[in-house]
Amino acid sequence: MNQALEANTILSHYRIVSRIGAGGMGEVYLAQDTRLDRHVAIKFLNEEFSKNSDKLNRFIQEAKAASALNHPNILTVHEIGEVDGKNYIATELIDGKTLRAHLSQTESLQLSQILKIGVQICEALSAAHHAGIIHRDIKPENIMIRSDGYAKVLDFGLAKLSEPRPAVATGSAGSEDATRLQINTSPGVVMGTVSYMSPEQARGKDTDTRTDIWSLGVVLYEMAAGKVPFSGETVNHTIVSIIEKEPVPLENVPGELQRIVRKSLTKDVDMRYQSARDLLIDLKTLQRELDIQGELERSIIPNREQTGESGKESETRAYTQKSVEETREGQSAKATQNVTTSSSLEYAVTQAKSHKLVSTIVGLLLFGVISAAAYFAFFSKASSKQIESIAVMPFVNQSGNADSDYLSDGLAESLIYRLSQLSNLKVSPRSSVFRYKGKEIDAEKVGGELGVDAVMSGRIVQRGDSLTISVDLVDVRNKKTLWGEQYERKMSDLLATQREIASAITEKLQLKLSGNDAKGLTKSYTNDNEAYQHYLQGRFFWNKRTGENIKKAIEQFRAAANKDPGFALAYAGLADCYVVASTYTGSRASETLPPAKANASRAIELDGSLAEPHAALGMINWFEWNMSGAETEFKRAIELNPNYPTAHHWYSRFLRAVGRSDEAWAEIKRAQELDPMSLVILNNIAENYIERGDPKAATDECKRMIELDSSFWAAHQTLGIAYLKQDKNAEALVEAQKSIDLSNRSNASLALLGYVYARSGKRNEAQAVIRELEEKFVQQQADGRDLAVAYAGLDDKDQVFAWLEKAFQYRSFFLTGLKLEPLLDSVHSDPRWSDLLRRVGLHH
Repeated sequence: MNQALEANTILSHYRIVSRIGAGGMGEVYLAQDTRLDRHVAIKFLNEEFSKNSDKLNRFIQEAKAASALNHPNILTVHEIGEVDGKNYIATELIDGKTLRAHLSQTESLQLSQILKIGVQICEALSAAHHAGIIHRDIKPENIMIRSDGYAKVLDFGLAKLSEPRPAVATGSAGSEDATRLQINTSPGVVMGTVSYMSPEQARGKDTDTRTDIWSLGVVLYEMAAGKVPFSGETVNHTIVSIIEKEPVPLENVPGELQRIVRKSLTKDVDMRYQSARDLLIDLKTLQRELDIQGELERSIIPNREQTGESGKESETRAYTQKSVEETREGQSAKATQNVTTSSSLEYAVTQAKSHKLVSTIVGLLLFGVISAAAYFAFFSKASSKQIESIAVMPFVNQSGNADSDYLSDGLAESLIYRLSQLSNLKVSPRSSVFRYKGKEIDAEKVGGELGVDAVMSGRIVQRGDSLTISVDLVDVRNKKTLWGEQYERKMSDLLATQREIASAITEKLQLKLSGNDAKGLTKSYTNDNEAYQHYLQGRFFWNKRTGENIKKAIEQFRAAANKDPGFALAYAGLADCYVVASTYTGSRASETLPPAKANASRAIELDGSLAEPHAALGMINWFEWNMSGAETEFKRAIELNPNYPTAHHWYSRFLRAVGRSDEAWAEIKRAQELDPMSLVILNNIAENYIERGDPKAATDECKRMIELDSSFWAAHQTLGIAYLKQDKNAEALVEAQKSIDLSNRSNASLALLGYVYARSGKRNEAQAVIRELEEKFVQQQADGRDLAVAYAGLDDKDQVFAWLEKAFQYRSFFLTGLKLEPLLDSVHSDPRWSDLLRRVGLHH
């Protein structure tokens, strides 16, 4: 230990006045700054610690972390230095005492004091977290209460600098230089004072800003209850309590404060408050509401067997002229049993026992109260049936910038995806809700149209790196708002925010989650926010389903995977793109299937619980003529997620291709049930009707698709085929031309147009289309199947089979769907057709 410094000792430009305390790593003195003529507190590191590089680094870290912050609720660091071999930190001098001393000397706190202190600590943490600094040791010993009631957070000795912040202007809090040093404890090393540790901290796992929120929750609980929520006879018992047990509910406090503390002390970090700012907003809102109600000055009487100190304080630290007390790290406070304080009603009954008449009256009153309570509880429960279905509307982009559309669309789609993991909640699919995009949302009307109990709508505003997200959840059955929230976030918080919103929604919907449901809801698919943004942009382009947008989607998914090589959904997105690339971009399957398979396999390797890459592998195996492998993967996808409509849709097409039409019909109807507004699913149904010999029903289905989205080119193409089956060539030509225009002259649309021209007697026009397709074929941008269809219109069977044979030579994936080709039925009687089916593996 250091030899105590005598009064009037001069070190550098400081004159020692007196010793005012000691901490775990050094001693604290009151000193006079002779240069600026002010009193300061100087903390000197113990000599043995100065020789220990790890502890010296931590001492330096404390100084740098705190000096990077300039906030009224954070202790101001004036200087860090070394003199005569002594390392020191000079800080402002606080006239006051620690919150620990304050609690030990106070029988009870007023609500106003609890909330005032909580708000100020939260203000300090919000500023520190914004600067990339996590405290990791929030406790009453590290919170000073000045004589005027102002709170100051001190001792960033365990602080972890979470990430380098961007450079800021000189003089502002949190300069980049101040946050360069990173001191990380080794994996499995437990840091901090035990009773205030978060579960993840107690386990020795990595921590982030949410560990400070937990510790503040413990402090709030202690201020209200007079004891910590988790304790034990030993340090190990305390840690077990933190990890496994739930705190005894607070009593004599407003229900909202109970909720705030409970949410701060949620063991699952994704269900906890995600930022100090969110906690701050809730505390301030409660503070304002209680002030309006005149409840702020109400005292909170702790629920404990005895008052006074529940544990010894064996170590002191001072930044004060009076005294600063601190409990030793690893403090073992014995758990006190919760004793329910008598309510006013119980008190009245107790007093009435000495008077028979009064007792009788009280008994009758109690019977009446209980009966009324039971009556209203019964009918309240009956009228508040748990919400079982929800529609998440596309978020409104109020940024005035179309480049932010991927954020508004992506946030809604991510919430739909997460909520769809809940087995006891029906979630309207993307295709159903996104037809409302750009329209004024009337929640009750939407709820009626979609047949759901609740509707969630939202707005998003992006200004540079800042985001404002507003969310409203409406119970359309009872015409009341269940929940509304506004989130002020940075773009870097977007990933955590969508998880937080999903958690809040389930809480408001009163959902009881099983373990698997909860895991799916809060699952962290990536921790890299930039990767997540690339993923959102990928899905944004993927959903547009055009050749150019599929290419853009591939770029974004690839960027997401490059940013986070462990991001399984990014690889699943790439697999989806490459599976359909031939259809939309004209690329040869020989070019697109290998990367499709590689990315699907990588996604499964990273996360075997995802249904999407298994469905993609089903398509890949099918396209590669591996029929048994295809069916295995489709079934696996449906097993993993029975509510994934695309898996049922793709499996239905496969079943049609292998001649199992009844099973195919059942699968596509299930897909429609899950996603009733999906255009590609409706198109599959229309194709089923054509195959089943009902072109009139197919026509009606196509007209429904066009009513939903007149720009969906595949609907016009299928409608053209349905008209051909009804010998309505003129109408078919109109639809074929619309398909050509809307698809940017896709190969499938060109094939149909050539066929219709030929059947309409316009052979020259048909030959022109064939020449265009032949040129594209030479450039490997068209398939032999396309030319076979066009020649079928001319009834040139030799050319039909010549082009099908070319497709066979390079194993065109279109050949696996030969039985799905409605315009090749004129060649079914030719022996060459049966032979081709046999070679492809489709002959039965």
